[in-house]
Amino acid sequence: MHLYKTSKAIILKQGSNSFAVNENWDTLINRENLYEYLLQLSASEKKMNAAECDELINEHLLPPIGNQEVWAAGVTYLRSREARMEESKDSSGAYCYQKVYEAERPELFFKALPQRVAGHKQPVHIRRDSSWNVPEPELTLYIDSSGKIQAYTIGNDMSSRSIEGENPLYLPQAKIYEKSAAIGPCLYVSKKPIPAETNIRMSIHRNGQEVFNHSASLSRMKRSLNELAAYLFRECEFPSGCFLMTGTCIVPPNDFTLNKNDVVQIDIDGIGRLTNTIGIKK
Repeated sequence: MHLYKTSKAIILKQGSNSFAVNENWDTLINRENLYEYLLQLSASEKKMNAAECDELINEHLLPPIGNQEVWAAGVTYLRSREARMEESKDSSGAYCYQKVYEAERPELFFKALPQRVAGHKQPVHIRRDSSWNVPEPELTLYIDSSGKIQAYTIGNDMSSRSIEGENPLYLPQAKIYEKSAAIGPCLYVSKKPIPAETNIRMSIHRNGQEVFNHSASLSRMKRSLNELAAYLFRECEFPSGCFLMTGTCIVPPNDFTLNKNDVVQIDIDGIGRLTNTIGIKK
């Protein structure tokens, strides 16, 4: 099942059927057994007109977030470790990423408050003081206030590689700034955990031409999703739940950097597509 948050209604889609849900977003998603609750709603609510549903999703879609914080995990794939070692080789910080990859404790960091999060077809930003910027496509978890993974979405963890590469202590500036994160287009709520064979794809278009395209499987992740969620909730409380980006294994080559007006498309099997255009804060 897929939950879409729009400016006019919450849309629940189950197969070819759609329903309008008249509930507060945070209350709706932050509940035990979310899948079973939505299943009951789909059995009792009146079906929406397909054209009306499509119009709401196409014209009034919001990022699927309420009062939740967005966090992120790093170095969860070998490719991510390699990329961050490459960008930090001149600062003598490369070794710390190898240690994180091998360590029991994962790297977790705060990413964004809700007002800094972009949704599907909304712009994400690159920093004006950065010379090397990339998107990072990531499976993103919605975790309820009890620490249980209830749903999934697509995340774009924008990153300034030049700033982080200068010094690992600059990670917050490389990762946390206005519109440095996007999630969407919906929440995917499933009866079973998302399978390891799930595929992630990212393409980047510039002036109408594709300049990057790559895909990878979740099975390449070194850590489990439950492990990442458990570490985040060890010493933090999230009254409305939270979102956790789980790291990336798709990194453009070192000679690539994003330009203004580039279009980033991220697809994850079962969830959908998240599209963002690159902008710069005024």
